[in-house]
Amino acid sequence: MTKTRARIDMPFRISSSGILSSFVIPISPLSNVTRRILPALCVFLFATVAEGQIQVDLKFKRLQYIAYEPVVATVAITNLAGRDIELHDADGQSWLGFELTGSEEQPIAPLAGANPEPPLKIAAGQRVTRQIDLTPLYPVHEFGAYHVRTNVYFADLAKFFYSGTRVFEVTDARPIWQQTVGIPDGNAASGDVRTYSLMTNRFPDHTSLYVRVQDKDSGVVYATYSLGRTIALEQPQAEIDRANQLHVLHCAAPRAWSYARIGLNGELLAHSSFMETKSRPRLVHSGNGEIAVRGGIVEAPAQTSGSKAPKLSARPAEPTNDR
Repeated sequence: MTKTRARIDMPFRISSSGILSSFVIPISPLSNVTRRILPALCVFLFATVAEGQIQVDLKFKRLQYIAYEPVVATVAITNLAGRDIELHDADGQSWLGFELTGSEEQPIAPLAGANPEPPLKIAAGQRVTRQIDLTPLYPVHEFGAYHVRTNVYFADLAKFFYSGTRVFEVTDARPIWQQTVGIPDGNAASGDVRTYSLMTNRFPDHTSLYVRVQDKDSGVVYATYSLGRTIALEQPQAEIDRANQLHVLHCAAPRAWSYARIGLNGELLAHSSFMETKSRPRLVHSGNGEIAVRGGIVEAPAQTSGSKAPKLSARPAEPTNDR
């Protein structure tokens, strides 16, 4: 019986005369080399397809954050699987996770008690984003640089997909004012104390005013967040009312002032903005221990909020987020 020999047509060969011509290399149809190459080629092609099924991107709004303020990571997930998918916890794995390392490349373990992310359905070709505050999930209040990578677990393939690595830095602001007060009777935590602090931090293009509320005895920090941009030459005004809530009035821009009222657990209870006219806005005490703003013209009426620490994605126009 005559054995059939396969042909691989190579495009050219060079003859002794220097003329290019086509040539043929005969090989066995299932040579040992072919047997080794085909499985590896199939694995490579599958890996290439799998890697492209989910794209994960990670970014932060800025490079520098103040210790204990929200560090919000924006995670974007693009479905490239060619079909609708659902991301959910499975096989003992959370479908969304983060890998953090500190300044000395030491791994940062997550804090206990974090709530799992609910399942997420993504239509074919769709890109969805999630904003995740890392501050309550990981101990990222120590000063220094942190490297972060996001991982998404796709249960259908039992496979992880990763974002690129991003870096943010945690530092502390310059304290400019501080006051410790007791919690009035009738509150759940009556008898405890709170310390209000105002701080400033210089960014490349502006200076921001921060407020922090903490219990220094227990070491608990209830909230740290920005009250918006401030003019460094103008000292903010700070007053405590009869309920031991903090009132802050600061110059946010030339002839523009921002007012905020902060609760004992860090809640942003009210905020408004004023324009300077013939008189400059100022905080005054009334006869019953209340604090009010006198002078100027209200540009944005006071709004109330019950949030403990305003989410960066849902902060009101004034006080503003750092941009």
